[in-house]
Amino acid sequence: MIPVPSNTKVWIAAGITDMRKGFNSLAAHAEKVLAEDPHSGHLFVFRGRRSDLLKIIWWDTQGACLFSKRLEKGRFVWPASKDGKVHVTPAQLSMLLEGIDWRMPRKTWRPLTSG
Repeated sequence: MIPVPSNTKVWIAAGITDMRKGFNSLAAHAEKVLAEDPHSGHLFVFRGRRSDLLKIIWWDTQGACLFSKRLEKGRFVWPASKDGKVHVTPAQLSMLLEGIDWRMPRKTWRPLTSG
């Protein structure tokens, strides 16, 4: 997993992004479309048309990082938003990267008694 500081925000770009883009083009997209500073230290997540590829850009104060992941099976669960961006927690990002539906996670067990 990406070693992200605890105060880092994660922004998902709703919709489809051209996955041929590199850091500079994705950073410009974050700046213009998402209205966020790509050099703020926040993570920006973009998804391709087929929903099996995503890219994450991150400025770690030393330089630009570009991460990508392609699922062998299945698709990434992606939000719909009128604003064009969605803020998620690092835990939700972890589930997203694993291909889990992060919108409504369910606990695997429940205590039977309290005491």
